[in-house]
Amino acid sequence: MPTSTTLQDRQDIADLMTGWVHRDQGRWDRLRELFHPDARIEITWFEGAASDFVDASARMATTDLRTKHLVTSPTVTFSADGTRAVSETNAVIVAENSSLGLGCNGHNRFIDRIERRAGVWRILDRTSVYDFATFTFPAGIAEIDPEVVARYPREYGALAYLLDRSGFPVLRTFATKGSELEHAIEKSAFAWLGEQALD
Repeated sequence: MPTSTTLQDRQDIADLMTGWVHRDQGRWDRLRELFHPDARIEITWFEGAASDFVDASARMATTDLRTKHLVTSPTVTFSADGTRAVSETNAVIVAENSSLGLGCNGHNRFIDRIERRAGVWRILDRTSVYDFATFTFPAGIAEIDPEVVARYPREYGALAYLLDRSGFPVLRTFATKGSELEHAIEKSAFAWLGEQALD
């Protein structure tokens, strides 16, 4: 028999998503608490263990690159037994490198595998799909090398360019809206969730 999920389950998962504010505010211990110890994360500038991502984020915070994330409420699908969930969450990445006088706004969606262990929901796997990105110019028009921007998919070219110029290179192609990579991420996530899913 399927296990029913509660409004509290949905709120707990929503709190995990909006908990990304801890990264923006440099609350590294609280950011670490969003993830299970064996969690992984794959985004433009980092792939690996979530615990290492927290450490890398702390190092990024000491550079001229600053970021802020605007995160919406997630859509959540639960497994039939109520112990797993897949969520999709819209976000806006606002970034700026003060020494370059250059910034960007990147629109993405986090696709998360979330698991309840000992009654506590935490993220087990986080990936990102990129929808589109644009440059911003906080100190006036800055020079951009269009050939470098063109190396990346248009959906996150501005973000990748800023990351690369800031010392955080984007080393492979990531999922974009409607891409085969996006479909593969979703297919894998829902296979992990199980066929008898509950909305």
